[in-house]
Parts: sequence; structure tokens; C-alpha cells
Amino acid sequence: MSQRIPAGVWVLGFVSMLMDISSEMIHSLLPLFMVGTLGASASIVGVIEGLAESTALIVKVFSGVLSDYLGKRKPLALFGYALGALTKPLFAIAPVIGVVLTARLLDRIGKGIRGAPRDALVADIAPAEVRGAAFGLRQSLDTVGAFLGPLLAVWLMLLWADDFRSVFWVAVIPGLAAVGLLLLGVREPGQHVSEKRTNPIRKENLKRLGRAYWWVVGVGAALTLARFSEAFLVLRAQQGGIPVALVPLVMVAMNLVYAASAYPFGKLSDRMSHTTLLVLGLVLLIAADLVLAASDHWPAVLVGVGLWGVHMGMTQGLLATMVADVSPTDLRGTAYGFFNLVSGMAMLVASIVAGLLWDRFGAPLTFYAGSAFCAIALVGLAWKPAVLSAKGEAG
Repeated sequence: MSQRIPAGVWVLGFVSMLMDISSEMIHSLLPLFMVGTLGASASIVGVIEGLAESTALIVKVFSGVLSDYLGKRKPLALFGYALGALTKPLFAIAPVIGVVLTARLLDRIGKGIRGAPRDALVADIAPAEVRGAAFGLRQSLDTVGAFLGPLLAVWLMLLWADDFRSVFWVAVIPGLAAVGLLLLGVREPGQHVSEKRTNPIRKENLKRLGRAYWWVVGVGAALTLARFSEAFLVLRAQQGGIPVALVPLVMVAMNLVYAASAYPFGKLSDRMSHTTLLVLGLVLLIAADLVLAASDHWPAVLVGVGLWGVHMGMTQGLLATMVADVSPTDLRGTAYGFFNLVSGMAMLVASIVAGLLWDRFGAPLTFYAGSAFCAIALVGLAWKPAVLSAKGEAG
């Protein structure tokens, strides 16, 4: 099946991989940098991470709508990747936590601008019969970058005696490479461009996003509430007494599992019930939370983040595929945008609550709360709209 995936999807996957190497070199160290170097509390880390990630998801609404209106995906994606690459030096020079917040927000705005047009571009390029595999492949390549970045960060931290700022400077290079590859390597198909441009968020257009679409949006939000910022995985690893330079290995482990599982589960989603896969993904996340709550010892943390990674591989490409399946072709950018708006709000709430629980009651209760949100999401999966059965959800 991989041979039938168009070359453009592969290129978009490698673009994502390079940008994730850049981003994760910074993000795998940023919680430690904020707490250890700049003196931030876990609550502040939660607020910054929640604001940053929710900002990215909220901005996707506007970029998705604009890509539908213009009938063009690539220019917006290119601008978003360029903004992300150009904000990386701010982390290296940040003297206070406010500059980190500014850099994090600008970086995530860039992610938000590129996200929905890029996902819509994958859906435009990939034939429907391999759409799940295409999203799984892009997610898998993206996640290869997400474990190579922390791995490179660990090596440089050991080489340069825990010099955070030097590592942040190196992260600029793969970010710029991603922009160049997208500029030169992706040709946008023209079949989704309509003769007459209409406002995608007019009432009559939004009505075309039916019950099945809004159910997928609700499920995505519930998953996001249950899975707060991965910064707390890094902080949990540090509690076990791991040397600072080696803590990013927790993200290497998680993203290695994520990368290895995303494409196989993407292919599987083309042949089996999406709801069944979501249920299995939630069960794995509950198990991850319970393991992480029970112990901060290195073996337990590795098991927990490994289960977290399988959950991510099982659900993230799947949700993107489900949005494409239940939304009109000319409204795909808008559909991804609103999906991510709701998930962004959920991410903000989840990360703020996680930080408060961590500071006031300790790490275990934070992860127990995550497992409780998973249980709520499982209840929500019981109310699947019948129309999904006509969208490849049989079984």
C-alpha cells in the first residue's frame, strides 16, 4: 500500500520530520530550562504549555478557513513553517520567562497557520482508499523527527555540559531546511479550487458539517482533556533522579514508539472500525496514566511513556482521517480548523489543571485525573452517530 501513496505526501512527511527535529530539540529541554534556569514553577510551565499548544490549535481555524476560501493550501503552510523556523533563536537568547512565553506563542502560531492547510493538502493529494495510510505515514515521519530531536538534544547536552542555549541555536538549522524542502518539493493539486469563492463559515456552509463531524470534534476534545501537555512527562522523569542531560530520553522513547506505530495503525484504520481503534487507544492511555501515577522510577516511567506513545500512534492520524471522511472536500480546511479550535480549548484547560494539581497535590494525582478524563471519553464513544456507518465505520 505504501507504494500507492503519492510522492507529495512523502515530502510533506519529511517537511514535518525536519520541523519536529527543530522543535523537539527545544521542547524536550524547555520544561527543565524554565524550572531550573529561569526559576518557573510547575504551574507556570502548565500555563505556558497550555497557552502555547491551544494557541496553535485555535489559529488553525483561521488558516483552515482561509485555505478553503483561497482554494490554496501550500502558501499558508509555507508561511507557517517559516514563522516557526524564525522564532527558534528567541529561545536561545531568552533572559526571562516572559521571552520564553513570547517565543513559544509565536512558534505555535506558526504551527497553527500551517497545520490545517497541511492536513487538508494531504487529504487533497491522497486517494480516498489510502487516506488512512497517508495520514499515518505523514504522522509517522513527523514523529521520527520528534524522537530524533530529543536524541540530538541529549547528545549535545552531554557534549556541551548542559548548555541549553547552544542546543537551542542548533535547532534553527533543521527548521530552515524544512521550509526549503516544502518550497521546492511540493506541488499543490488544483482539483479542490472552485470557480466561485464563498465564505466557508457562512451559515449554509457550516450546516454542511453534520452530526458525524461534530461527534468527531467532541471525541477529539475529550481525548485532549485526557492527554495534557507532554511537558509533564519530562518533569515526571526528572523526579526519578535522572541527570538533566538524559531526561529528554523520555521523549525519545515516547516518540520512537509513536513513530513505529502511527503508520501501521493508519493502514489498519483503512480496514477496521475507527471507533474500536479509539476505544483501544483510550484504554492504553488509562494504563499509561496509572503506571506514571504509581512510580517515578526510570523503568516505570519508560513503560508509561511507551504506552502513551502507542496511544498517540493509534489515535492522532486516525482522528485526522475521520475529519476528512466526514467533511466536504471544499470545506476540509475549515473542518480541520474547527476541530483544532475545540481541541485547543481542551488543551489549555487540561494543561492548566495538570499544573495546578501537580503543584498542590503532587504528580500522582495529575495522572489519576488524566485517567478519569479517559473514562469520560469512553462514555462519549458510546454515542456514535449512525451516519458514521456509511463512512467506513462498519464493524
